[in-house]
Amino acid sequence: MSPVMLWMLVFAAIVIVGAVFLASLYNRLVTLRQRTLNAFSQIDVQLKRRHDLIPNLVETVKGYMAHERQTLEAVTQARAAAVTATGSAAANPRDAGAIVGAAQAENSLVAALSRLLVVSENYPQLKADRNVAGLMEELSSTENRVAFARQAYNDSVMQYNTSRQQFPTTLFAGAFGFHEAPLFQIDSPSQREAVAVSFG
Repeated sequence: MSPVMLWMLVFAAIVIVGAVFLASLYNRLVTLRQRTLNAFSQIDVQLKRRHDLIPNLVETVKGYMAHERQTLEAVTQARAAAVTATGSAAANPRDAGAIVGAAQAENSLVAALSRLLVVSENYPQLKADRNVAGLMEELSSTENRVAFARQAYNDSVMQYNTSRQQFPTTLFAGAFGFHEAPLFQIDSPSQREAVAVSFG
């Protein structure tokens, strides 16, 4: 075998090993990104469940809380903003701005719901209403589901972001179009507490 032929074989082997290596990095990033997208879709499902419960809750408590029109309107407006923002994020879960916008809108909704629940403590007849109790139970369950889905999403994002920042993946991630994914964060410390939905 001639030296030229030997060098050509060595070069071809290096190219093949390099291509397999890059394909492996690319496939790993695709897998991790898909996990984050799937995890976000789970958040989306739970947020839609929350969004669907809120109009029923507002309508049910409206009769008892006639003097709290401003609080009820704040919840309704926050829900509408959250539905819009979450819809945008669900339509394009790779858009970091849309994810951050959805998280901010959900934070505002949780704050409005918390205000509603604080004000509702002034209405003892609400505690006796079975419809309100049932809606509160469902809302509490949904809040737990949202928290679990958010944690799963953030875990997936952390794994994806860590992988794309590790060497040698970091050398190729940007070129392959793999950008950092945002966490679904709670902005203010007061919003870190789950919505308290007890009427007991």
